[in-house]
Amino acid sequence: MSPAGLTLVAALVACVLAVVGVQAYARGAAQRADLIARLSQTAGEDDGGPGGRRRRPFRGLDRRLRRTSFGRRLELRISATGLDVTPGEFVAAMVVLVAVLWTVGQALLSPFFGPICGFVGVWVAVGFLNWQRQKRIEKFINQLPELSRILANATQAGLALRMALSLAADEMEAPAGDELEKVAQQLAIGTSIDDALGELAVRLPSRELVVLVTTLVLANRAGGTVVSSLRNLTETLEERKETRREVRTQLSQVSLTAYAVPVIGVGSLLLIDNMQPGALDRMTGSVLGQVAVVAAFALYLVGFIAIRRFAKIDV
Repeated sequence: MSPAGLTLVAALVACVLAVVGVQAYARGAAQRADLIARLSQTAGEDDGGPGGRRRRPFRGLDRRLRRTSFGRRLELRISATGLDVTPGEFVAAMVVLVAVLWTVGQALLSPFFGPICGFVGVWVAVGFLNWQRQKRIEKFINQLPELSRILANATQAGLALRMALSLAADEMEAPAGDELEKVAQQLAIGTSIDDALGELAVRLPSRELVVLVTTLVLANRAGGTVVSSLRNLTETLEERKETRREVRTQLSQVSLTAYAVPVIGVGSLLLIDNMQPGALDRMTGSVLGQVAVVAAFALYLVGFIAIRRFAKIDV
């Protein structure tokens, strides 16, 4: 065969292989996306068929938010709280809360306090999310000694780390059971143990979990016996659990003071307006009065943050 014929045959073979490769890649990508969608938390949206779950509201808003970096960060933070809420539902609820507080602030106080009350609505929504997330993290930290004990017993019995994590997901209650179930699902679709445990540490950040994840990752990479390390880690986690409980009890009064200070300030405004109707309107009717009100709220916010920082002790 002439060189021109060989070149033509090679080109045809290359084209056929390229088409087959593109088709295989597209098919694999579609299958992986479908599997991830079915394993996702939001897979409960009703498709109109029989036996489907409840239909999620604000689906259009939810899809738009998930395309943005803000929506993805919000989804990650919501998943850490354990709430059955989508980013679209949370944003819609926050907008309604802001609108209600804005209207109430204008009606009860003065029009100047409308935007301030709206900002308070955003702060309350974000604070509620952070509170739920922190509460779940604390509960997860309290379950870490039991988790470490289960993993130590499972590895001592000869189970691989993947099987030990799946076993712990089945035996433990929420939130540890739910979070380990997510890890098991990620491992089922081909995610490495390092990446799955790393995402767990990002969702529920804490020093105790970082230590446990680091121990498991190093054991998975280097091999060897991890039972003794998990046994020692279990004892350490038990001691840290008791220490955290004592510190939280000692600082409970300081934390209550941080919330009482701004409440007293707002209550004073309401008391002044009740004693002298229209006082807030006259006070916020001038630029000097508006600046004074904004400065007062800013100082209350600084005091709240300062007291919270003083009361925060990393154990």
